[in-house]
Amino acid sequence: MAEAKAKTEVTMKMTATCPHHARSDVSVRDVESVIDEPTERGGTNLGMTPTETMVAALIGCTNVITNKIAEGYGMHIDSMDIDVEAQFDRRGVTLVEELAVPFPSMILNIDVKTPNDPAEFDKVKTDLQKFCPIAKVIRESGTVIMENWSFTKS
Repeated sequence: MAEAKAKTEVTMKMTATCPHHARSDVSVRDVESVIDEPTERGGTNLGMTPTETMVAALIGCTNVITNKIAEGYGMHIDSMDIDVEAQFDRRGVTLVEELAVPFPSMILNIDVKTPNDPAEFDKVKTDLQKFCPIAKVIRESGTVIMENWSFTKS
């Protein structure tokens, strides 16, 4: 009997109720998340802002794809910490001026604890840029993403 192939293209569906002008309660699968603005911008501060959510998605995608790639190469990651510094030009969200690239640059600091030799991660770094869909979308928008990797031997 032939093994079923995984779908290569799927439709992602989300729904949201918007109980407040700055808050969206988003549902996907069986998970709910709040996207909101801080109180000083008229929100209720119950969740990350839309732009913070996008940057957080970059962190999550970097984690998942890095681990998946490393595992595919037979490498092990004991732990990983990721910090992001994103330069955000707010003129667009404040309706002052339309911007082609609201995030000119982002710096990802990726700290990995691994028993593997750091030189082995060169192929992981290359593949991460090929396969992380969030980073690809952000880069295609014109944002420069710099990755600073550091390794600790476990």
